[in-house]
Amino acid sequence: MCTRLRWFRPALFCRSFCAAALVLVLFSSTAKVLAGEPQWVEVRSPNFSVVTDAGEKRGREVAMHFEQMRAVFGALMTKAKVSLPVPLQIVAFRNTKEMRQVAPLWRGKPTEVAGLFQGGSDRNFIMLDMSVENPYSVVFHEYAHQLLNGNMQAETDPWFEEGFAEYFSSIEVDGKEAHVGKIPSDVYQILGQFGTMKIADLFKVRQNSQTYNESGDHRTTFYAESGMLMHYLYDNQLLPKVAVYFDLKDNQKVSVEDAIQQAFGMSAPQFDKVLHGYIIGGRFRYYKIAAPANISANNFAAAPLKSTDAQAVVADIHLHSPDYQEQARSEFENILKSDPNNAAACRGLGYAYLQKQDLSHAAEYFKRAAQLDSKDPRVHYYSAMLMARESGFTSAADLSAMTKELQTAISLDPDFADSYAMLAFAQTTSGDPAAALLTMQKALALSPRNETYLYNLANIYLANRQPEKALPILQTLRIDDNPELAARVAGMMAQLQRFRQSAQARADSGMVLARPESTDNSTSKTVASENPPAAPPDLAQKWSSPKFLRGTLSSVDCSTEPSVMLTVISATKTLKMKVADRNQVILIGADQLSCAWSKRKVAVNYRENDAGEIKVVSLELQ
Repeated sequence: MCTRLRWFRPALFCRSFCAAALVLVLFSSTAKVLAGEPQWVEVRSPNFSVVTDAGEKRGREVAMHFEQMRAVFGALMTKAKVSLPVPLQIVAFRNTKEMRQVAPLWRGKPTEVAGLFQGGSDRNFIMLDMSVENPYSVVFHEYAHQLLNGNMQAETDPWFEEGFAEYFSSIEVDGKEAHVGKIPSDVYQILGQFGTMKIADLFKVRQNSQTYNESGDHRTTFYAESGMLMHYLYDNQLLPKVAVYFDLKDNQKVSVEDAIQQAFGMSAPQFDKVLHGYIIGGRFRYYKIAAPANISANNFAAAPLKSTDAQAVVADIHLHSPDYQEQARSEFENILKSDPNNAAACRGLGYAYLQKQDLSHAAEYFKRAAQLDSKDPRVHYYSAMLMARESGFTSAADLSAMTKELQTAISLDPDFADSYAMLAFAQTTSGDPAAALLTMQKALALSPRNETYLYNLANIYLANRQPEKALPILQTLRIDDNPELAARVAGMMAQLQRFRQSAQARADSGMVLARPESTDNSTSKTVASENPPAAPPDLAQKWSSPKFLRGTLSSVDCSTEPSVMLTVISATKTLKMKVADRNQVILIGADQLSCAWSKRKVAVNYRENDAGEIKVVSLELQ
C-alpha cells in the first residue's frame, strides 16, 4: 500500500510517490495533447492491460516484463497464485515529452522521471517513459509493495518491507529471462558516501519514525541498507531465521538485540561487522528465472484504441490525482462532446460527480455507462457505492439493488477485494451475518493486510455477539502509525473486556439462580422440578437478526438507569433505541456512554422484536 511520499536516492532519481501527494498535470487539454499522435493500442496479457502509443511491439514487451516480474514474485514467495487486490492499469508513453505531461511538479515545473506509480482505492496506475533505457526499476519498487499487500498476511517491520521492495526493483528482465539478485552500483555509492546504520537501529525503525518519513541522508541510507541487507539474507539463505526473529520480537516480546542474537546466532555488533564485510566485498549471487511457462508476448491480445478512449485513460489518471480532479472532469466532458457514447468517459464523469457528492449527476452517468458497457465491473462497483451514499444502508430495496450490483462486479472481476468488502457490509446490514463473514473472508484473502477489512471483520463478529473471535483480530492490527485506528481499536478492546466480564458475571449468576433438580430424601430418587424456570424476558419476544444503520444521535435519556434510551435520526426516520445497561453495551470510539451526548454521528448495530422494540447491540461514534 502506498501510504506516504517516498523519495529514493534523491541525487539520482525519484523512485515512487504516494497517491495522496502525487501531483499530475497536463499543460493543455487531453484532446489537444493526443490529437495527431501515433495510434494508441491496448495490449492484454493474462494478468495485465497496457495502453501505449509507443507501438504494439513495445506494448507487448511491457506486458511481458510485468508478467515476468509477477512470476519472479511467485518464485520468491513460493506462491502458486499471486494476488493483486487493486486493479492495475499500465500506460507506456513513447517519449519523455509525453511523460513530462503527467510528471509531478516541483516549484511549478515537471520533474524528470522515468516512471510513476499512482495508487488508489479502486485503481492503481503505472506510467512509463519508453524512450529511456530502463524505466522499470522506478515502478517495480511500489509494484512489490502491492504484491506484498495481496500475498502476505502479516505486516512486517519497515526494513523488511522496504528491503524486499528494493531487492525486487533491482531485478533485471529482458523478455526471455529475469536476473534475480543483482545489486545496483548506486547502492554501493550511497552506502560508501553516507555510511551504514547499526543493524539494531535499522531494525528499530518504525512507520512513524523520523528516519522513515523525512527526506535526507538518513532516509536514503535506510532504503539502501535495507535493500543490501535483503540481498545478504537471500544470498545466505537466511530468510527462515528472519521468521524466527519476528516471532521472538512480535509474539514473545523479546528485545530487538536479544531477538537478533537468538535468531541469527550472533550479536547485533557482530551482525554489523558481517554486513559491512558483505558490502565492501562487492560480491553477490544472482540467478536466472526463465520467462513464465506457456506465456508468450506474441500471443497477447492487441487492439487499436480510439483517440477518445486513450484520452479517457489519461483523464482517469487525473481523476485519481487529488489536485487535478476538476481538470479530469472537464476532460471527460470534452471527450463526450466529440464521442457521446464513450462508456469510459461516462463512467469517469460519474465517479467525478460521486467524489463531489453530486449524487444525481453521478447516477445519470453511471446509468449511461452501464447501458453502453454492461461488462465493466467498475461501473457496477461505483453504482453500488452511489446507492450506499444515497440510502445510508437504511433502505431494504436499495440494499437489495446494491447487493446485485456488487455480485455483478465480482462476477466480472473476481480479484477486486473492495467489492467483497462492500458486499459484506451490505449483507450484515441486511441481516445475513453468516454470508457477510464468508464474503469478508474472501476480501481478506485478496488483501490480507488491509486494516479496514480486519477492523470491519471484528465489527461483524461483534454484531453477532462473538467477541471471542473479534479480540484476536484486533490484536493483530498494527496501529503504531495510525492514531485514529489506534483510538478506535483501544476503545473497542476496552468494551470487549467489559463485555466479557459482564457475560461471565451473568453466567455465574445464572448458575446460582437456576432451579436445580430436587431430591426426595425419603426415596433417594431424583425428581424433576414440576415448574421449570420461565424463559428470560429477553427471549420472550422474537428478536430479528442484527441490523445496521448510520444516523445522528439526537439525545440520550438516562432517567431509568442503568438502562438508557437513545433517540437516533436516520434519513426521515426517528428511532427510539434501548440500551439495557449503559455499562455493558459494546461502545466504539469512547470509553463510556454519556447522557450528555447530542448531535453526534453514530453507527448502530441493533435488533428489533415483534412488538417494534429496538435493542442496541453496539454503538460507534463517528
